Amino acid sequence: METRVVVIGIIVEAPDSVEALNNVLHAYAPYIIGRMGIPYRQRDVSIISIAMDAPQDVINALSGKIGRLPGVSSKVAYSNVRSTE
Repeated sequence: METRVVVIGIIVEAPDSVEALNNVLHAYAPYIIGRMGIPYRQRDVSIISIAMDAPQDVINALSGKIGRLPGVSSKVAYSNVRSTE
């Protein structure tokens, strides 16, 4: 199955959605290479970046679940790096 390396940029504006977001990310932990979170207290938002290596359908599913959380926005940046395992 072909996988792609991507970065998902996430901005959380609703603190009530943090627990749900963490639960979603935990469910996709096998595909996540690394995660960095930055609380931006002056603006009352959190900025999170997720690096992952996953099949396209997994990337789409995760991105869709994140996008349905209230007060959470995300964008996916795709690399040209692909692998078949």
